[in-house]
Amino acid sequence: MASVTLENLQKTYPNGFKAIHGVDVDIQDGEFLVLVGPSGCGKSTLLRMIAGLETVTEGKLSIGGKMVNDLEPSQRDIAMVFQNYALYPHMTVYNNMAYGLKIMGLSKQEIDERVKNAAKILELTEEQLTRKPRQLSGGQRQRVAMGRAIVRKPSVFLFDEPLSNLDAKLRVQMRIEIKRLQESLGITSVYVTHDQVEAMTLGHRLMVLNGGNVEQLGTPIELYERPASLFVAGFIGSPAMNMISTKMSSDGKSIEIASDISLALENGGAADYAGKKVILGVRPEHLELSQTDNSLPFTVTLVEHLGADTLIHGHFGEDMTDLTVRVSGTHTVKAGDQLPVTITRDHIHLFDPATEKRISL
Repeated sequence: MASVTLENLQKTYPNGFKAIHGVDVDIQDGEFLVLVGPSGCGKSTLLRMIAGLETVTEGKLSIGGKMVNDLEPSQRDIAMVFQNYALYPHMTVYNNMAYGLKIMGLSKQEIDERVKNAAKILELTEEQLTRKPRQLSGGQRQRVAMGRAIVRKPSVFLFDEPLSNLDAKLRVQMRIEIKRLQESLGITSVYVTHDQVEAMTLGHRLMVLNGGNVEQLGTPIELYERPASLFVAGFIGSPAMNMISTKMSSDGKSIEIASDISLALENGGAADYAGKKVILGVRPEHLELSQTDNSLPFTVTLVEHLGADTLIHGHFGEDMTDLTVRVSGTHTVKAGDQLPVTITRDHIHLFDPATEKRISL
């Protein structure tokens, strides 16, 4: 087990395209860091740089305090789990897991002990160890891929979207198993996903990437409760945060949501933005179906019944600003209904429309 340190890590391809724009992070020994972001944001490139599958253009990459920029993947003491399992189809499950250990020159007894111990951890039966990958389900094949990584006893686990090929139910099951496995083994892990629910439930910390830049690094709760930018606010959370174009009052102590509707701010407001346009962010669960002096006239356009929750989509105002409201339980609301919606002041977020950065109150 080891820490992983990235200092101003950059990646530029021969055609001049810059995929990674200087990443700094210290991943602690035993930490589970999730790299999350949309397709093309650079998360897989960054993971491949740690693995040694992509060269480092600039910066310093260290594993266990040792600089590894120029080391081959086999010299970095890492193990990687891929999206497509990458199993040998002609080998049994046992031999798939044992193959890397044979190359390392371990004794037959040591290989047998490691394979059977990993199989026990992953709940793979003796019968399954004798099967070929094609005879296994998707979830079982992913267990084998993880088992092949476990038997090597690496310092660092690297996961490249390992659950993308599984159906919804299996994704949830395997997500729980990966979390349990990492906590029991305590191995430093870096996990790539575009699924923000996966990221929120798995990681000790999340690194949100956008266009090769780090938008925010922090715990899942920190990113959810205090997103540093509009990008993070819109990406973390499902459904996404509601964004409303508003204007700050002339004294900076309230937000003018509509011509006759304003919302007082706490902590003295934001005097630097007095009279300026700002973007108000509020999560669907922080909107209430209630009538107050500051209620918005909300027109329902679509209702999603999820059982435990109901998502109510609609709009308000002359510019028909879209809103999504999350309410607990089931509701008889239908498209076309007119409802009062109140924003809870304790859970609002403000962003600068020019820089897209968070405004502190």
